[in-house]
Amino acid sequence: MMSANARYVWKTELGYDHDDYSFVQYYEKDDFTAPFASGSGRYNTMIIIPCSMGTLGRIAGGISNDLVTRAADVILKERRKLICVARETPYNLVHIKNMETITMAGGIICPATPSFYSRPQTIEDVAYTVVDRVLDLAGFDINAFRWGQDDSTKK
Repeated sequence: MMSANARYVWKTELGYDHDDYSFVQYYEKDDFTAPFASGSGRYNTMIIIPCSMGTLGRIAGGISNDLVTRAADVILKERRKLICVARETPYNLVHIKNMETITMAGGIICPATPSFYSRPQTIEDVAYTVVDRVLDLAGFDINAFRWGQDDSTKK
Protein backbone atom coordinates (compact mmCIF):
# COMPACT_ATOMS: atom_id res chain seq x y z
CA MET A 1 0.00 0.00 0.00
CA MET A 2 1.07 3.56 -0.42
CA SER A 3 -0.04 6.35 1.87
CA ALA A 4 -0.76 9.88 0.68
CA ASN A 5 2.48 10.93 2.40
CA ALA A 6 4.37 8.20 0.53
CA ARG A 7 3.06 9.52 -2.77
CA TYR A 8 4.20 13.03 -1.79
CA VAL A 9 7.66 11.72 -0.80
CA TRP A 10 7.84 9.83 -4.11
CA LYS A 11 7.11 13.03 -6.04
CA THR A 12 9.43 15.19 -3.92
CA GLU A 13 12.41 12.86 -3.88
CA LEU A 14 12.20 11.40 -7.36
CA GLY A 15 11.20 14.68 -8.99
CA TYR A 16 8.09 13.45 -10.75
CA ASP A 17 4.59 12.22 -10.03
CA HIS A 18 4.26 8.65 -11.23
CA ASP A 19 1.60 8.52 -13.95
CA ASP A 20 0.37 5.02 -13.18
CA TYR A 21 -0.12 3.88 -9.60
CA SER A 22 -2.15 0.84 -10.68
CA PHE A 23 0.49 -1.34 -9.03
CA VAL A 24 -0.60 0.01 -5.62
CA GLN A 25 -3.82 -0.60 -3.72
CA TYR A 26 -4.97 2.56 -1.98
CA TYR A 27 -6.65 2.58 1.41
CA GLU A 28 -7.65 5.62 3.36
CA LYS A 29 -5.48 6.15 6.41
CA ASP A 30 -8.42 5.39 8.72
CA ASP A 31 -9.76 2.39 6.75
CA PHE A 32 -9.59 -0.32 9.38
CA THR A 33 -11.52 -2.67 7.07
CA ALA A 34 -8.36 -3.20 5.00
CA PRO A 35 -7.48 -6.90 5.03
CA PHE A 36 -4.12 -6.37 6.76
CA ALA A 37 -5.77 -4.48 9.66
CA SER A 38 -6.76 -7.82 11.18
CA GLY A 39 -4.76 -10.84 12.23
CA SER A 40 -7.18 -13.02 10.28
CA GLY A 41 -5.73 -11.44 7.11
CA ARG A 42 -2.70 -13.72 7.47
CA TYR A 43 -0.18 -11.29 6.05
CA ASN A 44 3.18 -12.46 7.33
CA THR A 45 5.48 -9.49 6.66
CA MET A 46 5.12 -5.72 6.80
CA ILE A 47 7.77 -3.29 5.61
CA ILE A 48 7.43 0.38 6.46
CA ILE A 49 9.79 2.27 4.20
CA PRO A 50 10.53 4.98 4.99
CA CYS A 51 9.45 4.81 8.62
CA SER A 52 9.34 8.23 10.22
CA MET A 53 10.24 8.59 13.86
CA GLY A 54 6.64 9.68 14.48
CA THR A 55 5.30 6.42 13.04
CA LEU A 56 7.97 4.45 14.88
CA GLY A 57 7.01 6.15 18.15
CA ARG A 58 3.31 5.45 17.69
CA ILE A 59 4.02 1.79 16.96
CA ALA A 60 6.31 1.53 20.00
CA GLY A 61 3.62 3.16 22.15
CA GLY A 62 0.88 0.86 20.88
CA ILE A 63 -1.02 3.78 19.38
CA SER A 64 -2.99 2.38 16.44
CA ASN A 65 -4.50 5.64 15.27
CA ASP A 66 -4.19 5.02 11.52
CA LEU A 67 -3.98 2.10 9.13
CA VAL A 68 -0.19 1.89 9.10
CA THR A 69 0.13 1.78 12.88
CA ARG A 70 -2.85 -0.59 13.19
CA ALA A 71 -1.34 -2.97 10.63
CA ALA A 72 2.03 -2.83 12.43
CA ASP A 73 0.27 -3.57 15.73
CA VAL A 74 -1.42 -6.58 14.11
CA ILE A 75 1.87 -7.88 12.71
CA LEU A 76 3.53 -7.63 16.13
CA LYS A 77 0.64 -9.16 18.06
CA GLU A 78 0.51 -12.09 15.65
CA ARG A 79 4.30 -12.58 16.02
CA ARG A 80 4.90 -11.92 12.35
CA LYS A 81 7.71 -9.94 10.70
CA LEU A 82 7.69 -6.12 10.98
CA ILE A 83 10.56 -4.27 9.29
CA CYS A 84 10.81 -0.55 9.98
CA VAL A 85 13.25 1.24 7.70
CA ALA A 86 14.15 4.35 9.63
CA ARG A 87 15.98 7.01 7.69
CA GLU A 88 15.97 10.06 9.91
CA THR A 89 19.24 10.97 11.60
CA PRO A 90 20.63 11.72 14.04
CA TYR A 91 18.69 9.75 16.64
CA ASN A 92 17.77 11.14 20.00
CA LEU A 93 17.26 9.00 23.10
CA VAL A 94 13.49 8.81 22.53
CA HIS A 95 14.10 7.39 19.03
CA ILE A 96 16.55 4.83 20.39
CA LYS A 97 14.16 3.77 23.17
CA ASN A 98 11.33 3.40 20.63
CA MET A 99 13.60 1.29 18.44
CA GLU A 100 14.44 -0.84 21.47
CA THR A 101 10.75 -1.28 22.30
CA ILE A 102 9.88 -2.40 18.77
CA THR A 103 12.88 -4.74 18.69
CA MET A 104 11.87 -6.28 22.02
CA ALA A 105 8.34 -6.75 20.62
CA GLY A 106 9.78 -8.74 17.72
CA GLY A 107 10.17 -6.03 15.10
CA ILE A 108 13.27 -5.33 13.05
CA ILE A 109 14.76 -1.86 12.82
CA CYS A 110 16.73 -1.50 9.61
CA PRO A 111 18.18 2.00 9.23
CA ALA A 112 18.37 3.16 5.62
CA THR A 113 22.15 3.10 5.84
CA PRO A 114 23.84 2.12 2.60
CA SER A 115 26.80 -0.23 2.50
CA PHE A 116 29.86 0.27 0.35
CA TYR A 117 31.75 -3.01 0.51
CA SER A 118 30.07 -4.07 -2.75
CA ARG A 119 31.68 -1.01 -4.36
CA PRO A 120 28.51 0.58 -5.78
CA GLN A 121 29.19 2.64 -8.91
CA THR A 122 26.09 4.84 -9.10
CA ILE A 123 23.69 6.49 -6.67
CA GLU A 124 21.14 3.84 -7.71
CA ASP A 125 23.63 1.12 -6.75
CA VAL A 126 24.05 2.78 -3.35
CA ALA A 127 20.27 2.87 -2.86
CA TYR A 128 20.02 -0.78 -3.88
CA THR A 129 22.31 -1.76 -1.01
CA VAL A 130 19.49 -0.69 1.33
CA VAL A 131 16.70 -2.15 -0.81
CA ASP A 132 18.52 -5.48 -1.12
CA ARG A 133 19.04 -5.66 2.65
CA VAL A 134 15.35 -5.01 3.31
CA LEU A 135 14.26 -7.61 0.75
CA ASP A 136 16.68 -10.11 2.32
CA LEU A 137 15.19 -9.41 5.76
CA ALA A 138 11.71 -9.96 4.34
CA GLY A 139 12.77 -13.37 3.04
CA PHE A 140 12.83 -12.74 -0.70
CA ASP A 141 15.28 -14.76 -2.77
CA ILE A 142 17.14 -12.01 -4.61
CA ASN A 143 20.31 -11.68 -6.61
CA ALA A 144 22.45 -9.37 -4.49
CA PHE A 145 26.03 -8.92 -3.38
CA ARG A 146 27.00 -11.53 -0.81
CA TRP A 147 30.02 -11.07 1.41
CA GLY A 148 32.71 -13.60 0.59
CA GLN A 149 31.15 -14.66 -2.71
CA ASP A 150 32.22 -13.94 -6.26
CA ASP A 151 31.39 -10.42 -7.51
CA SER A 152 29.52 -11.92 -10.48
CA THR A 153 26.30 -12.01 -8.43
CA LYS A 154 26.33 -8.22 -8.20
CA LYS A 155 23.64 -6.34 -10.14
